[in-house]
Amino acid sequence: MNLAAIAIEKRAIAYFGVALVVIGGVFCFFQLGQLEDPEFSVKTAVITTTYPGASAEQVELEITDRIETKLQEMTELKNVYSNSRPGLSIIKVDIKSHYWSERLPQVWDILRKKVADVEPTLPPGAGKPKVGDDFGYVFGFLLAVSSDGFSYAELERYVKDMRKELSVVSGVARVDFWGVQDKRIYVDVSTTQLAALNITPEQLIRTLQSENMVVDAGSVNHDSKRFRVTPTGEFASPEDIADLAVSGTVVGRDEILRIRDFASVSVGYVDPPMQLMRHNGRPAIALAIAPGAGENVVHVGNAIDHRINELLADLPVGIDVQRVSWQSDQVSESIRAFMISLLEAVAIVLILLAVTMGVRPGIIIGISGLVFPILGTFIVMSIMGIDLHRISLGALIIAMGMMVDNAIVVTDGIMVRIAQGRDRVEAAIEAANGPALPLLGATVVACMAFYPIFASSYDTGEYAGSLFTVVAISLVLSWLFCQTVAPLLCIAMLPGPKAGQPGGDPYQGKLYRWFRGVLSWTIRYRILFLSGMVGLLLASVVGFRWVPQLYFPDSSRLQVMIDYWVPQGTRIEETSAGLERIEEYLQQHEATASVSTFVGKGPPRFYLPVSAEDPYTSYGQIIINTKSLDGVNQLVSDTDAWVKANVPEAMVRVRKYAVGAFDDWKIEARFSGPANADTATLRRLAEAGANVLRETPLAKEVRVNWRQRVLALQPQLNQERARWAGVSREELARVLKRSSDGVVIGQYREDDNLIPILARNIQSERESSATSLDELHVTPRLSTKAVPVSQIIDGVGMPWEDPIIWRWDRRRAITVQCSPNGVTAPTLRNAVLEKFNAIDLPPGYRLDWDGEYWSAKQSQEALVPGIVPAVVVMLFILVALFNSFRPMLICIGVIPFVMIGITGGLLMTQTPFGFIALLGAMSLSGMMIKNGVVLLDEVNANLGRGLKPYNAVVEAAVSRLSPVVNAAGTTVLGVLPMLQDVFWVALAVTIFFGLIVGTLLTMVMVPTLYALFYRIPAESQR
Repeated sequence: MNLAAIAIEKRAIAYFGVALVVIGGVFCFFQLGQLEDPEFSVKTAVITTTYPGASAEQVELEITDRIETKLQEMTELKNVYSNSRPGLSIIKVDIKSHYWSERLPQVWDILRKKVADVEPTLPPGAGKPKVGDDFGYVFGFLLAVSSDGFSYAELERYVKDMRKELSVVSGVARVDFWGVQDKRIYVDVSTTQLAALNITPEQLIRTLQSENMVVDAGSVNHDSKRFRVTPTGEFASPEDIADLAVSGTVVGRDEILRIRDFASVSVGYVDPPMQLMRHNGRPAIALAIAPGAGENVVHVGNAIDHRINELLADLPVGIDVQRVSWQSDQVSESIRAFMISLLEAVAIVLILLAVTMGVRPGIIIGISGLVFPILGTFIVMSIMGIDLHRISLGALIIAMGMMVDNAIVVTDGIMVRIAQGRDRVEAAIEAANGPALPLLGATVVACMAFYPIFASSYDTGEYAGSLFTVVAISLVLSWLFCQTVAPLLCIAMLPGPKAGQPGGDPYQGKLYRWFRGVLSWTIRYRILFLSGMVGLLLASVVGFRWVPQLYFPDSSRLQVMIDYWVPQGTRIEETSAGLERIEEYLQQHEATASVSTFVGKGPPRFYLPVSAEDPYTSYGQIIINTKSLDGVNQLVSDTDAWVKANVPEAMVRVRKYAVGAFDDWKIEARFSGPANADTATLRRLAEAGANVLRETPLAKEVRVNWRQRVLALQPQLNQERARWAGVSREELARVLKRSSDGVVIGQYREDDNLIPILARNIQSERESSATSLDELHVTPRLSTKAVPVSQIIDGVGMPWEDPIIWRWDRRRAITVQCSPNGVTAPTLRNAVLEKFNAIDLPPGYRLDWDGEYWSAKQSQEALVPGIVPAVVVMLFILVALFNSFRPMLICIGVIPFVMIGITGGLLMTQTPFGFIALLGAMSLSGMMIKNGVVLLDEVNANLGRGLKPYNAVVEAAVSRLSPVVNAAGTTVLGVLPMLQDVFWVALAVTIFFGLIVGTLLTMVMVPTLYALFYRIPAESQR
């Protein structure tokens, strides 16, 4: 099918189609969804189970192991890892990578069924396991509502009112709190006073429970009516609890006493708090807002902004609402920056074409090879549901240089034929239709170079898969427009031949004569030339070992996060106080815009690549918004130095956000043993690994994930004396708990909320309970006589215990973690690998590397399944185009030599080679093959015209010099704007230097290899 002839013959249809593409492309661009990063599913679920009173080891063996054993039956399971703590089991389940977002709901249903099956087998006292499959849920909008001069209860009321209003904003799917404290009603009593009044704790508990229960008094009939009977007595306010009557003994007489006579009743919050938040030093509560699936984040952000501005008018002075993270701003800035880069790239390409080929050809190529394919790509993206984000826009910039290749070849061919005096229509049809099939084959080959990332089942495939889709769409459309629109524009816009120069040879200029001389030399001394190139290739392979390695680069977000770890077992109040010092420093720093502090747990996931830290009372995180990108680097450097000098008691990590797949710890060495491995052995191995890291200056922030061992208070119950006293172990535990945290003795109904009522000792007794456990009194269940705890115990021991027990795939595992210090993670790992391997592992124990090393390895291995079909398709097309094997071998044989440019460019710029640079290297292979196909196709055309083999090869290279160099120049210069983007810089450097060398190789090595493979003698030997 001759598309050029059809387009020229049916011009009205062609012009109408072009008009539809322009209008539809502009319309679809504004309708496309906008995101900062492409969505990818976090294939992790969390199962939490409480087991109050159990040690970490009891939780591990009685809860964690049973659930993990059942989960092992799932064929969808990739990894299961857990940490068991006193009273709490946290199990995380990773699903196999090929289960993407559309298949995950079914997997989560299977997971819930497995957990439900094991629930009846859990020990008495264990809570119901909770399955959280929203671990990867992203709250794109995070607000901090802080107060100055208001009580916490007042702040909470305002925040809850805001939540109701924001949850009905169009496009909002979910609004959650962070930092809201659970309410409690405390009954503070003195154990000695209870004993003096002859009131037992059980008596008080029974009274509270019976008076506040929902009771059914039935209904009665009267005449024709039926009335429901509802006795009063439920607590209508906390004061009703204080007025509750309890029977007691006063001065030897039985009396009815009110609770307020011997206890104080107060409304408060859980003590100690589980989580705390501050914003710019003020107490705060966070509102985490998530947009609905498929919503335009920018539009949702604008709607939320509008509603917040309306709500601010009703808030009193002192209630402050500030942004912690605002996804719509990030997306708008990201889209704006990429659009600027895209426009810069388009301008650079058009200017280059105008200079090298002329203004009119440049306009023709720019319109048919850039503008129309890009607009057409927007239409197809809209149909396929591909949003505008970092990957899709980057793909357009990458493809842009290759998009013009087809239009350059066609336009150049038409120009040459018109300059030779040929008829314009005939020249347009011949120049477009002649290389149509080779150009289509070369275009498909260039597309298939990106196929492995699309076929990857790992997270990186889901994250960057649209790279292949967008590149393929744009390149195929560029071929279509070069066959239809380019000929029409050339006929209308190209000038005729200059007067007096009909039929002139356009390839007799100085540049072309010089190029012929170079080819003559390389073909004559082909063995010497190719040996020299092989030597350069070997040198580049050896030199690549000095290229820095990096999995994914840092993000350009104007944010810094600081992790703060104090010794395990530290009270949350102490952790919070320690963080205040860092907050004060940060607020005074010139680069700081705002400071948000989260104590006890990581903040809600507001950035997809970063997951929140599990709850620890010894942990806190600070999120700093900066005023500029330069401020990010300045703040990280200054704060890192300051905390080392001023916060020696804690481990503080100051770090930037990263893009793509994100590992919380870049270096992780995991020691694991048998299912119930000896904890002391594991700790010894981990300490040996930690010492290796501490000894190298390339590592910092070294820690072990089992944290420090902690002391426990252990009353030694004497079973015989306890039996004689009528005291059970449970009664002892209740009195011990009442002396500190308090025990639940009832529920208070407040609207639709149930607020626990806790009985606890008065404050003075609670403050000294750690040192006076033996002085407490316990009342046997069937007695009113209190017994001193000292009479039923043999003292209080203080054993050391493991506060956390981690497991990996049902094996006890301990992990040494650290951050690289001024180097990349691969550099640090390679520096310590030999010493880690020298650690003596007992039988049954092993060492595995996790972190960035394992993520990079998995992502690279996941490319292999896609590489095989991509290579097969590319080779088949090459063989089919030429009906021969030797052209295929020539095209493939040139590809490895592009390594010369890649290594040289990365070393020269000291740019790390990572996953994104790998994509650039893969794309280079497609570009190289495409240029080789164009050149070899012209060789065959020359042979068909009757030229001798040597002349056919040389003249083909000469005639394709301008199109190939121009096409390469547009690609090389087109990626220049990407050098300023931290995400794409490695790919830009790879393509920039690789394609410069690759183009030279194409124009020189391909003819030389052709002469070698087909045994064509040099000109002097003919």
